[in-house]
Amino acid sequence: MDYCKYSFNNKEIIKYSLIGMICAAGLTILFYGSLLAGIVLSPLGLFYLPVKKEELIKKRKARLKSQFKEGLYALSSSISVGKSVESAFEEALKDLKIIYYEEDAYILKEFKAIVKKINTNQSIEAALLDFAMRAEDEDITNFTNVFITAKRSGGNLVEIMGYTIRTINEKMEILDNINIMISGKKYEQKILSMLLPGMILYLRCFSGSYTTMLYKTNGGRIAMTIALVFYITSYIMGKKIVEIEV
Repeated sequence: MDYCKYSFNNKEIIKYSLIGMICAAGLTILFYGSLLAGIVLSPLGLFYLPVKKEELIKKRKARLKSQFKEGLYALSSSISVGKSVESAFEEALKDLKIIYYEEDAYILKEFKAIVKKINTNQSIEAALLDFAMRAEDEDITNFTNVFITAKRSGGNLVEIMGYTIRTINEKMEILDNINIMISGKKYEQKILSMLLPGMILYLRCFSGSYTTMLYKTNGGRIAMTIALVFYITSYIMGKKIVEIEV
């Protein structure tokens, strides 16, 4: 599996296309007060598909990163009792099967593939390198590079890998704590993104006379167009700010 690519199935294409088109039509109707304009401009919601695809890729990679952390703990436990790295992967796989009951867990698939390659006398370095290239994750890449370097240099592989695993796990725990702290800001951004549409909807429902000029005059339409542009721009900027990778 290439973790940096995602292919929608037919059900997902229909689902996310409808969500995007409904949102596009809803915003158009809300800002211009025209059902016809909403229907005509609804296809703009199809631009939601690549956005959703990128979001799903990020979620999948985040899930893999979290599972890889558990995999490192299992490896560290096996290495600390003196097992070879090859044997440590087999023991770690057994431990991970206890943690993850679902067979489609990413880390289970990857560790199974690595163990299978080891048992068929394939290079463990090649197996890890293949995993790192498909994952394109900094921690997985660092782990692989340290392993390959240590193996080729002939150093104390068990000691080096134990130290590397501890270091990577500490870093990942720090990043987890940071993500927990900014999760509140992400929630606030979602609430704020609904503020302007909510205010317009409220005025239209309970104070329609105040919004008549916005929908019936050219000046009002220009003002609403400017407001829509600013709203979309601020929404995109807000998403980028709260989703900055640490």
